[in-house]
Amino acid sequence: HVQLVESGGGSVQAGGSLRLSCVASGISSSRDDMAWFRQAPGKERERVASISSSGGTTYTDSVKGRFTISKDNIKNTLYLQMNSLKPEDTAMYYCAAKYFWYTDWHVWGQGTQVTVS
Repeated sequence: HVQLVESGGGSVQAGGSLRLSCVASGISSSRDDMAWFRQAPGKERERVASISSSGGTTYTDSVKGRFTISKDNIKNTLYLQMNSLKPEDTAMYYCAAKYFWYTDWHVWGQGTQVTVS
């Protein structure tokens, strides 16, 4: 059974920090690719950051220098450390994963809300 379960969202003031976690089952963080996406009301979903099986990372320009994606292969858990949060970071954040040989992100979590005021 393949499943992703996010946690760590909440409400913070601008300039604050949050850390999101995503526990994976049926997906191996050491073998497969994982990512964080977000979607704000009325906007398209965007990929915030991704991390490959080898640990290579990518970030969307708007979060570079503020967000850090990481993973713990022993715990099979993905993280997103978010610092210097801005109101425009407000969105539902989703953990996603794909087998390393897939092209599309095919496993999604239920989402966790981040609100920055």
